[in-house]
Amino acid sequence: MRTTARRTALTASAAALALLVAACGGGDEKGGDEAAKGDAAAGAPAAKALTTAELEKLVIAPADLEDHKVAEPGKDDVPDPGTLSVEQAECEPVAQALSSAPTGEPAASVQRLVTRESEAAKKGMPDLTGLTEKEAEEAMLDSLDITRTTTSLRSYDADGTKRALDALREAGKQCAGGFAMSVDGEKQQVTKVTEEKLAAGEGAVAWTVGTELDGTPADTKVVVFRQGVTLAGFSSFNVAAVGRGEAFEQPTAVIEAQEAKLG
Repeated sequence: MRTTARRTALTASAAALALLVAACGGGDEKGGDEAAKGDAAAGAPAAKALTTAELEKLVIAPADLEDHKVAEPGKDDVPDPGTLSVEQAECEPVAQALSSAPTGEPAASVQRLVTRESEAAKKGMPDLTGLTEKEAEEAMLDSLDITRTTTSLRSYDADGTKRALDALREAGKQCAGGFAMSVDGEKQQVTKVTEEKLAAGEGAVAWTVGTELDGTPADTKVVVFRQGVTLAGFSSFNVAAVGRGEAFEQPTAVIEAQEAKLG
């Protein structure tokens, strides 16, 4: 997720807690790779990337998910890929996936922002009247229980999806201990890249990426899987989890809905 959007979320969380004080008086691979090798050995023609128009028909839509909002991301939701820089070149693929930027050279790309609010978050700012400070703090954080997932579909010619996924997998291993990066002019420290297990498409990588921005730690769930000539990427962030310092789950419903649509 773009650091501007994350900073906005953290600022909202801080402002909400400040209000509270005032109110209280104080990846596993599947068999797809083997099939791809078999096709190459048989002299099959190189696969051709999908067009943007074709990806628009395949990307997740509001009708594909219940209790989620799906929209095209605004200018503050995704970074300008040209502003991304990484201190360690071998870690660039991780930084790209974290920032919803492309790995390799896709021929076409589309993105969506998927938002899921808890029931408490849907109600908006809670009434703190009569609550203890602890109860009010929990109510405020409940109202910020919002998960935002930037979903990207990118299509590549020939074996571009496999090469991009291989690059991501290798970078995740090499950069597990963290690295420094900058995007949109804002520096942040990746503190860890922790592998998670996920079976999706014809091969996938899944990580919890720990970051620190302005001294505030946060985790982002990052998933990329491939299906034919298309890579599906997900970068997911939960506002309340930051405030509580808690882990949150992968956006499984979003991933599964997109996988089903890709077939």
